Amino acid sequence: TYAMRRPFVGAPVSYREYFRGSLPTHLVGMLGGAVWCLGTAFSYIAAGKAGAAISYALGQGAPMIAAVWGVFIWKEFKGADRRTNTLLAVMFLFFIAGLASIIASGGN
Repeated sequence: TYAMRRPFVGAPVSYREYFRGSLPTHLVGMLGGAVWCLGTAFSYIAAGKAGAAISYALGQGAPMIAAVWGVFIWKEFKGADRRTNTLLAVMFLFFIAGLASIIASGGN
């Protein structure tokens, strides 16, 4: 409701306009929710088997995958200056080091 009233981009949307959306559009939203639900369920299952720390670290790897796609597949930073590329490399290193630290902690 808040995002409908104060969207990041575009004009505010009413509930009436929302329900005028096509079935395929609503199904894509439901599919996204189902994928999120499945991921959360797998995270809880992994926490019971591998421990909360490892499960959390695996779940937090998703932004890293998104960053890899953005940088290397979609080339979102193509033509960026040297400083930006250095910051991207540092970001990848720190993110991986953080995930490795969480995994190494083993829930201690």
